Amino acid sequence: MNVLSLSWRYLWSRPLATVLNLLLLTLGLASMAFVLIAKDQIDRAFERDLQGIDAVVGAKGSPMQLILAGVFHLDVPPGNIALDDMKQLQAHPQVAQVIPLSLGDNLQGFRIVGTTHDYPAHYGTTLAQGALWTQPMQAVLGAQVARATGLVVGQDFAGAHGLGNGGAEHGEALYQVTGVLAPCGCVLDRLVLTATESVWKLHDEMHATEDMDEEDRAAIEADREVTMALIRYNSPLAAMAFPRFINDNTPMQAASPALEITRLLSMVGVGTRVLQGLGAVLLSVAGLSVFIALWSAVRERRADLAMLRMLGAPPLKVGALLLCESLWLAALACALGLLAAHGLTALMGALLMAEQSLAISGWQWVPAEGWVPVLAFVVAVVAALVPAVSAYRVDVTQLLNTR
Repeated sequence: MNVLSLSWRYLWSRPLATVLNLLLLTLGLASMAFVLIAKDQIDRAFERDLQGIDAVVGAKGSPMQLILAGVFHLDVPPGNIALDDMKQLQAHPQVAQVIPLSLGDNLQGFRIVGTTHDYPAHYGTTLAQGALWTQPMQAVLGAQVARATGLVVGQDFAGAHGLGNGGAEHGEALYQVTGVLAPCGCVLDRLVLTATESVWKLHDEMHATEDMDEEDRAAIEADREVTMALIRYNSPLAAMAFPRFINDNTPMQAASPALEITRLLSMVGVGTRVLQGLGAVLLSVAGLSVFIALWSAVRERRADLAMLRMLGAPPLKVGALLLCESLWLAALACALGLLAAHGLTALMGALLMAEQSLAISGWQWVPAEGWVPVLAFVVAVVAALVPAVSAYRVDVTQLLNTR
């Protein structure tokens, strides 16, 4: 007797009950797997964008807003800081590197960031085409920007005012694309990088008037600003002293990315626990449904089980039939659940990419997924345990007498 093939046939002899149980198990496992995959991908995205950044310094306001705007480019910055103040940061003895960021314009919703060559070098990105900028009004496109806009090296484009779509275009001053970055899976994929002087030049021309003299222009240059600065310490001890010094003794604010993201993830963790609880409820209901279906199957197939015993099937194989049915269900639900979870994560990643947000891949294996087949196996065994034991203990003589 081939237990596997026979149990498969018995399983689909009740198609409606099988489909219902399969659906419940799949939903429970998919919700569990989706939480694990999405959490892992979001954590990885944060880690990629935060790598090597010890602090973000900007205008006073919300530290969380400063981190979201400066590191992930998901929020509006609280304001600007004076260029002279940023130069003081560069001279601070606890600072190893300062990367200035100047925001204010966009290209079809992708932010144009004025910075230095240290910014792409910080993430270890390489060029897929062209070269980095060498003078103002030259720009390098992130991989996602190039793909979405269709721009190539040598083409010109006009930036629009503001950090989102819909602003007035600066048609009087065009950027020239000098390079396209290779995909890095980090925040640079969705940014347009240019020299800090490009941002200054563009907004100087926007605010310039015909009667402006050299003294006025010199005053504008003296009031140069940047939006914020990314800081890398030269010593771990600076993490304690530097933010306090900036917050207490300067008009600026220093925010710790690690601290703020930990706070953010702790708030998001409430939602993940709710989804995990929902998955646990669905799995419990699915296990109960499988148990009822198998228990009913034992009662319906008592004559079949007696016939199998008469034909020489040992009690262990008869009990294994019920267990194999449950394991078939678990295996199918596990495969469908993991596929659905990866598909949902890929859909979430596509939606986030359309909103120019975090880069998330749905088709990447997560080590924590290894618990999903284990969980499916446990539910299947627990649900089938009592019916399998009942089938194992079938009394052939009594069944034949009652028939």
